[in-house]
Amino acid sequence: MNTDLPDTADYFPIERGRYDVSPGLFQFGADFGNGARDQKKLEARREDLTKYYRIERFARAESRSLASFIVTRLTKEYPKYFSMTWAGETLELACGLTGERLLFDDDYNLVETESASPEVTPVYVSALDALASQVQEDLTVISARSGGEHWVSGIHACAPNYWSPAEKIGQSFADVHAPVAGMQQTNRAQQAMVDAMIFKGPYVRFTWGLTTDRYLNHHPNPAPGHDPALWHGRRFSLQAPQLYLRTERQVSWGFPEIGCALFTIRTYLTNCATLRKDPNKKNNLIAA
Repeated sequence: MNTDLPDTADYFPIERGRYDVSPGLFQFGADFGNGARDQKKLEARREDLTKYYRIERFARAESRSLASFIVTRLTKEYPKYFSMTWAGETLELACGLTGERLLFDDDYNLVETESASPEVTPVYVSALDALASQVQEDLTVISARSGGEHWVSGIHACAPNYWSPAEKIGQSFADVHAPVAGMQQTNRAQQAMVDAMIFKGPYVRFTWGLTTDRYLNHHPNPAPGHDPALWHGRRFSLQAPQLYLRTERQVSWGFPEIGCALFTIRTYLTNCATLRKDPNKKNNLIAA
């Protein structure tokens, strides 16, 4: 479906000229850029949904609240692309970007999908799956219970950055981030981080790294038909140099009444050749 979209946002989280893994939380609403969309998510679903979508101890109350929240945000913030109507106990969400109409019951269970184009493959298996497929962001849900227990209860990530949803589902904050260099101090404060995500905020933060390709999806297991060496990237060629700044804009929304948080990840790629034209950005990237 052809739909005019605004230009992609331009984020540069290296303003201090150094790499760090501090929490980097900004109160949501801070002004950083603009917005847009990519078309690779449905391609990943077609490959293998279980590779990119996992749930574990994902409560009915969480599914209902998150679906209601996402539908409300989409229709309020992007009325040009999303609209909802109630017909008795059935909610219809019209999705202008995909041309789909998602039908939910009054408990926000997905009951039917209607589309003018060929039906999405595989069919949506839940409200979270269907709604995540309408937007560019990857979605993660963190659940918590009294006594300090918390875990990743839902993941819909079609652009993972060298990690697998199957490996992360059910893990704690510290376990999820254990492979990340320099995260020891933040991981020791994992309960404070989880509490902030659920009971405070919303927050926005940024992470970044360098890559030698334009793939958004860097699941550890290459997609069929892709050269594993090229898929994994990070192979710089002096003969044909390509280097990109990969930035993740991460937003957390808390739901204290049910003890969970929604964590969204939107990935952006910026050609480092363009950063060279801006002396400040070039120098900060070199210093980092």
